[in-house]
Amino acid sequence: MKTLKGPGIFLAQFIGAEPPFDKLETMAAWVANLGYVGVQMPTGGADSFFDLALAAESQTYCDDIAGMLAGHGLQITELSTHLQGQLVAVHPAYDELFDGFAPPELRGKPKERQAWAVGQLKAAAVASRRLGLNAHATFSGALAWPYFYPWPQRPAGLVEEAFAELGRRWRPILDAFETEGVDVCYEIHPGEDLHDGATFERFLDEVGGHARANILYDPSHFVLQQLDYLGYIDRYHERIRAFHVKDAEFRPSARSGVYGGYQGWVDRPGRFRSLGDGQVDFKAIFSKLAQYDYAGWAVLEWECALKHPEQGAREGAPFIRDHIIQVTDKAFDDFAGSAPDAGRNRRLLGL
Repeated sequence: MKTLKGPGIFLAQFIGAEPPFDKLETMAAWVANLGYVGVQMPTGGADSFFDLALAAESQTYCDDIAGMLAGHGLQITELSTHLQGQLVAVHPAYDELFDGFAPPELRGKPKERQAWAVGQLKAAAVASRRLGLNAHATFSGALAWPYFYPWPQRPAGLVEEAFAELGRRWRPILDAFETEGVDVCYEIHPGEDLHDGATFERFLDEVGGHARANILYDPSHFVLQQLDYLGYIDRYHERIRAFHVKDAEFRPSARSGVYGGYQGWVDRPGRFRSLGDGQVDFKAIFSKLAQYDYAGWAVLEWECALKHPEQGAREGAPFIRDHIIQVTDKAFDDFAGSAPDAGRNRRLLGL
């Protein structure tokens, strides 16, 4: 068995205009002081700390980033292209909402925006290899999401065509990651066409079971969908190659349930919470991941409707560290064992 790595922290939710959140080096010092040993690196957005195009071209740039982080006792856990992955597949209903994920010159130009996103993903494959990473975090994007509820009745073949197109768009990207020896880990997430087990399986069929098509496991999104997040590990553990440690709670009422009633996060029955404040059974999750030899990182993705982010970050590192199971290298009852003896075994069986 393998001991997973951590604690790590996803930097995206903490980037800001004020120190120490305005520069990668000061952010690195801050998270290291909190007890983190890994950072998941966002690469999208105007305020990104990481130049993805340059990283794909320059080993020196990658070495400089890795060296600076190492000076603080940190490693990069994975690069993230959540924003760019979203833009690989956008239904026109969401064009304007997602335009902010792209550079200003591409806004209002969905075809050019999509081509840029594909280029970003392929650059992330090369950059990940230059950094010595074996997993990458992203979103799948969505073409069928406006039709997730079966009313009005969906025309025959609509969902099938949406997933066929999603597969066509992602197959060349997955092949690029195969060339670089890096897994693509889709965060299974509402709003993406890959939002549960059934949709992941449907996508996997469309890409021919591609070895690089894998899962970023985040139990919080399963709580909000009322999906069996422990059984999910049993079923899909061979494809789980990244892990967001994020808590959530679901408290339905007579007024509102899974769909949330268009309410804000504070008032929704399903809410993201800081670690330990929600309902996720992390002891069982870490146990199952140890059982199935998950050897990747445990990364805090902080999102909470109530708690301040800095408090959540302070509490996150010890929470993850205390849940990591240092796997055993021997059976607990070895002391009572004895050397193999074929003759004795046959006698005990009455043979």
